[in-house]
Amino acid sequence: MTDPIPAQKEPYKVSVEAGKKYFWCACGRSKKQPFCDGSHSGTGLAPVLYEAAASKAVFFCGCKTTGRQPLCDGSHSKL
Repeated sequence: MTDPIPAQKEPYKVSVEAGKKYFWCACGRSKKQPFCDGSHSGTGLAPVLYEAAASKAVFFCGCKTTGRQPLCDGSHSKL
């Protein structure tokens, strides 16, 4: 199993659409941050599904250490 790589030390602000599914990159290797592009293959890590309940702006974790995957919980401030 491989540890995730921080993609950046701040969250990604994304406007999501109600009812749409998003797959958050949990490994940090994706070139399409904060979303999965399949780069996790062979790492033992997998993307996390997020289904938007409402159309709004949300903050997806960029440091990959959040305790509220896939959303930011401020963990980046401790890095």
